[in-house]
Amino acid sequence: MDNLLSIVTFMPAVAALILALFLRGDDEAAARNAKWVALLATSITFLVSLFILAQFDPSDTGFQMVEERDWLMGLTYKLGVDGISVLFVMLTTFMMPITIAASWGVSVRVKEYMIAFLVLETLMLGVFMALDMVLFYLFFEAGLIPMFLIIGIWGGKERIYASFKFFLYTFLGSVLMLVAMVAMYADAGTTDIPTLLNHSFGSEDFSVLGVQIVGGMQTLLFIAFFASFAVKMPMWPVHTWLPDAHVQAPTAGSVVLAAILLKMGGYGFLRFSLPMFPVGSDVLTPLVLWMSVIAIIYTSLVALVQEDMKKLIAYSSVAHMGYVTMGIFAANQQGIDGAIFQMLSHGFISGALFLCVGVIYDRMHTREIDAYGGLVNRMPAYALIFMFFTMANVGLPGTSGFVGEFLTLVGIFKVNTWVALFATTGVILSAAYALWLYRRVVMGDLIKESLKTIKEMTTREKAIFAPLIAMTLILGVYPSLVTDIIGPSVEALISNYEIALQDAGSGGVALAQSQ
Repeated sequence: MDNLLSIVTFMPAVAALILALFLRGDDEAAARNAKWVALLATSITFLVSLFILAQFDPSDTGFQMVEERDWLMGLTYKLGVDGISVLFVMLTTFMMPITIAASWGVSVRVKEYMIAFLVLETLMLGVFMALDMVLFYLFFEAGLIPMFLIIGIWGGKERIYASFKFFLYTFLGSVLMLVAMVAMYADAGTTDIPTLLNHSFGSEDFSVLGVQIVGGMQTLLFIAFFASFAVKMPMWPVHTWLPDAHVQAPTAGSVVLAAILLKMGGYGFLRFSLPMFPVGSDVLTPLVLWMSVIAIIYTSLVALVQEDMKKLIAYSSVAHMGYVTMGIFAANQQGIDGAIFQMLSHGFISGALFLCVGVIYDRMHTREIDAYGGLVNRMPAYALIFMFFTMANVGLPGTSGFVGEFLTLVGIFKVNTWVALFATTGVILSAAYALWLYRRVVMGDLIKESLKTIKEMTTREKAIFAPLIAMTLILGVYPSLVTDIIGPSVEALISNYEIALQDAGSGGVALAQSQ
């Protein structure tokens, strides 16, 4: 099928345009129609995206299904996927129908709400498929706008503060990336990502105001991109926007934020930082590894003292993203495989945990942990589903959460045993805060009067969780579904990274690995 990537990318945007132009009125019928159009559009997008997976050849480490045409003012519109990006495309198209189905209770400005999510899906897909640096930046930054509106219009009491904090943090981080992209264009004479992957940026040391820049231009470019991707992930200490955004966002907003938007940072490291600035990456790897360890331990401890369920799960997300950055900068097969696996797995598990919070929030209109207790007596199905995803979040063997964490820890152990030792404590801490949350919310006697009439999950709510349970189990027992697709592309990435370090004469982590 020609132009398959463009069709998948822009199908949600076309549905958003149809809603904007043809759906009139604010009555209940119009709201219901908006929901069905959005659900149908995201479901069809997922079904069509399966053709991308069907046509994809994992043994080909280059970009596949490439579409290229001239665009505005000499810029190029270029899309393509490789083993690193194709599964993020699938994650996005898989999660969006679930997100729309979870939004069935929305009653305020329903048409605009659905339009925001449909536009957001197009922009997120564009990030993972763009093969032109300018196009990538446009998709990457434009995604802030619908998320800003989703938090700011349909969020909680502090939504304006949270939406502006989210926007300013992520936007300011990306300003440095834009400056770096201009410098890259000046040096390489192109914005084509495949060409830039084969371009060698300067790595000779030089001094600025008496400060020695080890790794030269590559280190400066790495720092500029790192500023953007670290905020997006988010990494410690630029993570503080995430708990506020999660707490104030509507349930569906939290699901998209955790499942897909955070992954853009990790994807950026794999697409730009590691392959384009290998010397800069090598120079700053120790810093990134220890930042990741601090993130895992610190945010896990902070999660232990939270009183708001969403905030606890948000800090849990920051801790789990610490494993991702650790795995990526281990720069070996197990580490990067584990990082990508962890991102995909986290998409299913954290998305499901936010949906679990949404189920009881819809009934009780509070996220305070102390407001609950003994839900197992009234909601046994909910208790079972919540337990399953709690254990997956902890990394129980047999679930996808275990595979990602185990691979990243194996990868980092080969590089730095001290980092691996401290990072492993995060597994214990995650069990502490996750089981503590579950015990206080679900277990015990049903004492509180307000909970004695709470209703069990509806059939629609159970159906929303079914695909997430399936994916968490399938990837937990059969991880090669992912590793077979990403493996060859990751192997090629590592090989090119090590060759670049050898050519530059850098004696760092990856070079030590190859010897």
